[in-house]
Amino acid sequence: MMKLSGRAALVASVVLISLPGAVLAQSASTPPSAAAPSTEHPGAPAQPGTSNQSSAPAQPIGPAAQHVEARIKQLHGQLHITSAQDSQWNQFAQTMRDNARDMDEAAEQRAQQFATMTAVENMQSYEKLAEDHVQHLQKLIPAFQALYDSMSPEQKKTTDQVFRAGAEAHAQARSNSNQ
Repeated sequence: MMKLSGRAALVASVVLISLPGAVLAQSASTPPSAAAPSTEHPGAPAQPGTSNQSSAPAQPIGPAAQHVEARIKQLHGQLHITSAQDSQWNQFAQTMRDNARDMDEAAEQRAQQFATMTAVENMQSYEKLAEDHVQHLQKLIPAFQALYDSMSPEQKKTTDQVFRAGAEAHAQARSNSNQ
């Protein structure tokens, strides 16, 4: 059990530093703009051909979903998504939304059980959240791969820089919290 929990924690750590905050339920402590520098001017109009880029779901949204909506908007601008890429972008964005909704539900369920959880159940519950992160990443990667494959070489270079900056920001935040 301990080995599996350690592996799950390692996987969760890798997810935390490898994604730019896209699918993380506990990312509320890191504002969306801190994950990577924005090239988008606040209040700037949406780019042409992007009407579906951040249509919020009609249901109430939790912290992960709120963060993801902001991140979707930010990434859309940073990655210079074109109207020709809308189909791939919309699939990627919807996967992000679905993952965030699932994580909000799982976090809410876990929070409702805190009062009666034993220490072991608490660890098992956290392990389940880490496993959920992995499953969400497994859904997100193919959607992102399709989008990335549709990008121009310039867009790919920018995307690599945005994701690298996000990983560096997470590593720096983690280093600062350990001091």
